[in-house]
Amino acid sequence: MAEFDFSRLRRFPDLEADNLFAVDASDRLILDEARAALAEAPNRVVVIGDRYGALTLGAAAQHDAWGIRVHQDVLSGQQALAHNAASCGLGDRYESFGLEPALVEGATTVLMQLPRSLSQLDETAALIARYADPSVVIYAGGRIKHLAPAMNDVLARHFDTVTPSLARQKSRVLVAKGVRANPQITHYPQREYIDELGMWVCAHGGVFSGSKLDIGTRYLLGFLRQMKPDARTAIDLGCGSGILAAALAKSRPGLAVLATDQSAAAVASARATAEANDLPITVVQDVGLSNQPDNCADLVVLNPPFHVGSAVHAGIALSLFEDAARVLKPGGELWTVYNSHLAYRSALTRTVGPTRLVGQNPKFTVTVSTYGAGAPGRPELDDKTKTTATPVRQK
Repeated sequence: MAEFDFSRLRRFPDLEADNLFAVDASDRLILDEARAALAEAPNRVVVIGDRYGALTLGAAAQHDAWGIRVHQDVLSGQQALAHNAASCGLGDRYESFGLEPALVEGATTVLMQLPRSLSQLDETAALIARYADPSVVIYAGGRIKHLAPAMNDVLARHFDTVTPSLARQKSRVLVAKGVRANPQITHYPQREYIDELGMWVCAHGGVFSGSKLDIGTRYLLGFLRQMKPDARTAIDLGCGSGILAAALAKSRPGLAVLATDQSAAAVASARATAEANDLPITVVQDVGLSNQPDNCADLVVLNPPFHVGSAVHAGIALSLFEDAARVLKPGGELWTVYNSHLAYRSALTRTVGPTRLVGQNPKFTVTVSTYGAGAPGRPELDDKTKTTATPVRQK
């Protein structure tokens, strides 16, 4: 087995910080557990969920794998893999795919970082079981603190045997093999009618809150009528299943709505939601708003994540605030909902413009930031002020 210097790998262009890493012990353990399988068929390898390229480039460099088919849900991960592959001279060893049959057809070895979402794991395992070679073996790993017994159960819906490896450096691998003759199948995207919104919501397995209406988005929707009433262009930044974009498009027929997310599963879900409700929404995959021009939007709505992978980190939200400030027109508004303990208001004021609190309940805060405004936010409201949102209209 050839040596490979994992320390060369970077997260770039994703967020980089002292407590954020491009590789961990689970990547190395997955590769070690799959050593024999990689040696037997180095050209029938699939990698799923590779965060920054450790699995793909490790398989190529250490085990001479080639023609590796790779699926990464997150666009910044795809870009990081490309950057790392180029710096290691391994750019010709892999090809990127969507979560589609062509990704796994004929594969005998699948290397996978276990997703935190059980639905995402279910959708992925079902695809492998249906289209890979019947002899396929999955080596799915992760840090022990992020693994759950339910992951074994999900894999067991599709494979006869699921065997955990010995733990090493606080990591473990689940080895799944033997495609079940009668698997338990859930169809994706899942689709659910939300009565209080009067519309369908569609979601693939990797989308936050699935086809449900999460409570943060529900709270922000209570302020829908107040959001820049004269807006002609709006962006749902980090759109997930596309609920905010769909609600805007449905309530304002003349509004041009763009939904954007760096997750491929989210983009597919938002498109399905738009189609299910016959709404003219443009949906694109993007890292933040990197492909959108300056001063192009009157309104941006945002329910930002506060995790980067499994780490709690404010950097991703701050980056999204910067993107929103760049694309807003003078006088444009950013409406943000966030967990109240995060206290983003000062960062929003610095980055976007005067920010006032418009609503707060025991869990969430809603603010509106006005880009290029000369007047300060309302002094009588601060992050401790409690106000009440207009309830989402019942159908």
